[in-house]
Amino acid sequence: KELVDRIFHYREITGATLHPQSAYMILRGMKTLESRIARHNQNAMRVATYLSQHPKVEQVFYPGLETHLNHAIAKKQMSGFGGVLSFALKGDFDKVVIVLENLQYAHKAASLGSVGTLAGPPRTTSHVELSAQERANAGIPESLIRYSAGIENGDDLIADLEQALARI
Repeated sequence: KELVDRIFHYREITGATLHPQSAYMILRGMKTLESRIARHNQNAMRVATYLSQHPKVEQVFYPGLETHLNHAIAKKQMSGFGGVLSFALKGDFDKVVIVLENLQYAHKAASLGSVGTLAGPPRTTSHVELSAQERANAGIPESLIRYSAGIENGDDLIADLEQALARI
C-alpha cells in the first residue's frame, strides 16, 4: 500500500503521460544531441585551457585538464569531458560579482543545463544554505564560478571572459 500510494502521488504531480508538445521537443532535440554535446565539450575544454593560464584565475576544475585530480579516471571513462567547469578567481567574492556582471554571452543562472552558456556562483546558488566554513570544508572557494559552456562560437566565449576578467 505504501509503494502504491507513493506511485499514485508521483503520478498526480507529474501526470500519467507526457504532454504531446514536450514529447515533440524531446524527439526534435534528440536529432541534434550528438552535435550539441560535441560543441559543449569542445568549448568547455577551450575555456578551461584558457582560464588555467590566466593570471587572475587561482584554479580551474575540469576533468579534461591534465592537472585535474581525476583526469586519468575521466580519460578512461569518458569520450569527452563535458560542458561544465568551475574556476576560482584570485581574490574574494567581490571579484566574482564583477566578472559575472560583465559577462555578455553567459546568462547568469543557478542551472547548468542549456544550449547557451550559463555562469553562477555556488556561494549564492547551489550552496547558499551552507556557511562559508562549510563551503570551505567541502572544497568550495568563495571565489568560485560555475560555468556551463554553451554551443556559441568558442572565440566569442574566450573574448567574453577576457573582457570580464580585465575589469578586476
